[in-house]
Amino acid sequence: MRKLVLLLAALAAGCASGPDYRRPEAAAPATGAFVTQAPQFDPAAPLPDDWWRLYDDPVLDDLIARAFAANTDLRAASANLARARAVVDETRAGRWPLATLSGGANYSDDNQTNQGQGGGSAQFSQNGGLSVSWELDLFGRVARAVEGARADAQAVEAARDAVRVTVAAETTRAYLDACAGAYALTVARESVRASDETLRIVTAQERAGSVGRFDVERSAAATATARAAIPQFEGQRQVALFELAALLGATPSEVPDGAKACSAPPAPLAAIPVGDGAQLLRRRPDLREAERRLAADTARIGVATADLYPQVSLGGSGNFFRNDAVRGSDSFSFSLGPLISWSFSGLGGARARIRQAEAQADASLATFDGRVLTALKEVEQGLALMATGQQRLDALREAQTRAEQAHRFAQLRYRAGSVSQLDVLVAQADMLNARASHASALQRLSSSRVDLFKALGGGWRQGPEAVAPQGGPALDD
Repeated sequence: MRKLVLLLAALAAGCASGPDYRRPEAAAPATGAFVTQAPQFDPAAPLPDDWWRLYDDPVLDDLIARAFAANTDLRAASANLARARAVVDETRAGRWPLATLSGGANYSDDNQTNQGQGGGSAQFSQNGGLSVSWELDLFGRVARAVEGARADAQAVEAARDAVRVTVAAETTRAYLDACAGAYALTVARESVRASDETLRIVTAQERAGSVGRFDVERSAAATATARAAIPQFEGQRQVALFELAALLGATPSEVPDGAKACSAPPAPLAAIPVGDGAQLLRRRPDLREAERRLAADTARIGVATADLYPQVSLGGSGNFFRNDAVRGSDSFSFSLGPLISWSFSGLGGARARIRQAEAQADASLATFDGRVLTALKEVEQGLALMATGQQRLDALREAQTRAEQAHRFAQLRYRAGSVSQLDVLVAQADMLNARASHASALQRLSSSRVDLFKALGGGWRQGPEAVAPQGGPALDD
């Protein structure tokens, strides 16, 4: 018997139904250098996991740490991961024998029913039983189920890591938006001061009789227009600060003072390390999640295939019974032997389940391929938007400088009497538009940087001791 058990266990370890999983290989074009190149990108170096430190902003570093510790989405993702790991433990329990112990004691007294016959009787009875069963898993049903549950847990872990990427990116975005709002607010207030000064001069000239009321009204309208921008930028700043508080797991009244004090959005101090496509495919958690979903669905083909074959179990049971009213009532029985269960009449349903599992695996493979294309697209879009955004910001910075100079010249020439008030107002409007455009472009570029960092997939590892996935274009666990 012992030799039979060892033989069956060896067979169970060496046989598994369904296809063995192989990680999909990425095409060569997906693993090379990115198409978009610009001086502010460094394709030779991979993105560091703590990419936000490229800004060299202690306030931002602290905000990211707080978000990782308290963000509610991350807490939910961690709870989902704990549940998935518990499911793996439950599935693994199918590899071990299942033992059931039962027992009981009964007391009965039939005095009431036997009074007419001159007496009654009371008796105790005791019984107990123990049964043990162990599925030998000759065709790998349990092994494939464990494989699928483990891959599911790894997919949930990757989904948790993707949440960390999102939290890091959106916390940075909210902080930079608040800083950009503060900068735009400062620019708007400077524009109001310039408009007020022009209005003051025109009003004084109107009192002196050198200009008419028409010029005063036009100047006052320009001042009101400049002042109207202040509530807009103040609202944008407040919205960003409240978004930041929510990402930190805090209420709107608990916005950090450091974020409130930011006056201009910081920029990375050096070229952004972007690496290449192969590093991207190893780094992005959503790709790892899709690959692990594919592995789990492939394992379930094996689970469905195993239903075509009999289930073989080794089992044993022992039972004990005793009754005080019956002489020699003690009894003990036991049984030991294999049990074969095979639902051969339901093979049509089993084959249909195999086709369902195969179709699901095909869908998961298509999803993985689509995720790869999406990841590459998002990175290229981020690179393109950031490169062109930087060019636009440089041009608008020059336009702002020249518009401010033109406004100063117009004021000087107006005081000298060589240009009209209309020329001054036109120059002032150009200056205000240039300032507003520059502030808006600065906010867009800051947001584009965050989009690029998010697309590159950094920020999911939880500490320096964590090891990044290794291997080539195929994704590792």
